[in-house]
Amino acid sequence: MKNFDEILDVVDDHPIRTIAVGPAEDASVLQAVEAARKRNIAKCLLVGNEQKIREIAAAEGLTLPDAEIVDCKDELAAAQQAVELAANGQAHIAMKGMIHTDDFLRAVLNKEKGLRIGVTMSHVFIVEDRQKDKLIFVSDAAMNIAPDLQQKAEIVLNVVHLAECFGVPNPRVAILAAVEVVNPAMPATVDAAVLAAMCKRRQFSPKCVIDGPFAFDNAISEEAARHKKIEGPVAGNADILITPDVESGNMLVKSMVFMGGRRAAGILMGTKAPVVLTSRADSAESKALSMACAVLLVNVRRELSLKIGKVHY
Repeated sequence: MKNFDEILDVVDDHPIRTIAVGPAEDASVLQAVEAARKRNIAKCLLVGNEQKIREIAAAEGLTLPDAEIVDCKDELAAAQQAVELAANGQAHIAMKGMIHTDDFLRAVLNKEKGLRIGVTMSHVFIVEDRQKDKLIFVSDAAMNIAPDLQQKAEIVLNVVHLAECFGVPNPRVAILAAVEVVNPAMPATVDAAVLAAMCKRRQFSPKCVIDGPFAFDNAISEEAARHKKIEGPVAGNADILITPDVESGNMLVKSMVFMGGRRAAGILMGTKAPVVLTSRADSAESKALSMACAVLLVNVRRELSLKIGKVHY
């Protein structure tokens, strides 16, 4: 799949799934819910203040004919209830509504009622690259604040798995830093080099090509890579961008969206059920596209392994 239009076409052939949204009292969320209904992508369980949800829907001219509303006045409780609905199978997908990301993630990470499966969870933004007619996957820009080397390796596993689900076999993974050379004073460059070496030694179970460090320009621009004499299959042609930390990842994706005008979707990986995780400021279109992406992940099996740990002599 090369763009979101193709994703929507594929989703048209999938069964209609149920998405639990919480808290749902937000105009862009409700617009996304209506768009998903019209495209037969999903039906929604709206968890939140029912009076406010209905008031916002009326102000936006939305009737919400098929949406079931679960009245819950407290936003934290609404987020937890939406997650629980996905955890116990009453919904196929959980979706963050009008709430801070960290508050929603606390519900997801709840040991008793959340969506843990015992692996590292990480967030992936799926972004359209219209110039190259392809999708680019960026991680982690919303969950892991300052991942260490092992966490970065597990983030790579998650996003490679996601890319494969979207029809990108053997994806090219660029580990980003500020520069494209290894500098011991810049830990991100050292991590990048180690991850590249791990890939060459077949320590990742899914097929992928990992290289780095790359500066952003020579990861996505063949011209920039040639100018700096950087060679290899990933240089200038990355399918996946692994950022050093959440700040750089978040700023990178939001600049793509708000300055570059690119469409994007946000998905949380490593969970019991798919989780739609977008910014509160994201457009209704972005939220609807994220819902479509999550539908594709329902019932997808995760079979990944990473060889890393103690050395026995």
